[in-house]
Amino acid sequence: MFDTLSDRLEGVFKKLKGQGKISERNIEEALREVRLALLEADVNIRVVRDFIDHVKKKALGQEVMRSLTPEQHFIKFVAVELREMMGGSARELDLKAKPPIKIMLVGLQGSGKTTSTAKLARLLKDDRKRRPMMVSTDVRRPAAMEQLRVLGNQIGVNVLDTREDEDPIEIGSRALSRADTAGYDVVLFDTAGRLQIDEELMDELARLRAVVQPHHTLLVADAMTGQDAVNVAQGFHDKLGISGVILTKLDSDARGGAALSVRAVTGAPILFAGMGEKLAALEVFHPDRLASRILGMGDMLSLIEKAQQNYDQTKAKELERKFKKNEFTIADFADQLKTVRKMGSISDLLGMIPGFKKIAGQADTEEARRELGRITAIIDSMTRQERNNHLILNGRRRARIATGSGTSVQDVNRFVKQFEQTRKMMKKFTGGGGRGMLRGLGIGS
Repeated sequence: MFDTLSDRLEGVFKKLKGQGKISERNIEEALREVRLALLEADVNIRVVRDFIDHVKKKALGQEVMRSLTPEQHFIKFVAVELREMMGGSARELDLKAKPPIKIMLVGLQGSGKTTSTAKLARLLKDDRKRRPMMVSTDVRRPAAMEQLRVLGNQIGVNVLDTREDEDPIEIGSRALSRADTAGYDVVLFDTAGRLQIDEELMDELARLRAVVQPHHTLLVADAMTGQDAVNVAQGFHDKLGISGVILTKLDSDARGGAALSVRAVTGAPILFAGMGEKLAALEVFHPDRLASRILGMGDMLSLIEKAQQNYDQTKAKELERKFKKNEFTIADFADQLKTVRKMGSISDLLGMIPGFKKIAGQADTEEARRELGRITAIIDSMTRQERNNHLILNGRRRARIATGSGTSVQDVNRFVKQFEQTRKMMKKFTGGGGRGMLRGLGIGS
């Protein structure tokens, strides 16, 4: 995710290494590179301009903390501004209203509205313990109605029976009556789309909105379309007044233009991110965590949450205790690696672990599988004592492990270094309410 932008920013930060102090000259040079990186990432030009101005004022307006190098000082302000650009902190979907809560999902054809409707319904049903009903008002595309019925069966959520010869406004009115009589507390409306915004589409959506009077109008936008997604968001917001955004295909977005621009342009927060095709692959959007990943610091909080979903509570609490006490061992790491393999895209998951970014960039490829095989072989060649206490790994032990795993001593040294970095970051992320490291760099809220 955002690999090109991350690599470009990493290069900027490296150039600041070794500088004696922050000066206007080296800040100007760094910001020129950051500006180019953001423009290449298809970030809205006005957003880029504001971003650069804010970072420059902060970086030149404060003294460098003694505990931070010039590089770290600059990263701190870039991190804060990235977070603010994307909305500051995660936003909850507000369900504090008299039921049924009505949610309209709007967007262009092909943006993923129907699938996102089902994903959101599943999340509300399983995570928020709500009783949702889904409704398709897309009478021009009968396949959308059938698709929603199929998805509803898969997630155990009822779908209102509709026909292609019905008027969308009548469907909306009938859905509200059905929700009242059947006791549904959330109604999700999957609306019609077009290949582009046109007057006929907006008129239909405006009439449906007038009848439904939704608590939320959520735009579903394809993150991979970059600046086009931002323009679409602006168009829908001007006509309908969207209250939030669901970005689909964020896991496949190599640039980041939509995620970094849409909130700043429309003022509407990104509420959820589609992170895969599975119906459970809809996640709350965390600006601070994404900023951390963009800057190459991983996203341990999300990884821990994913791991906890695959652990029983007792094991999850024990793991968290080990993080905080700095007792996380290579044996624990090996156990985590096995869990990671069950949790989804290897590329996405390894990208959350500090020190494993390069592997993540190759993940799900033959080279990535070979690299993971080397790591597994190295761990398997250790004694139980070594897996439980990596500090005893002297030169002789590392040479033996290299021979036993069919790797080199350099491979063993690199893995141990990556493990130590991961261990250190885990302790910082889980310390102080889970945001010690984020707060240290000004990312955490």
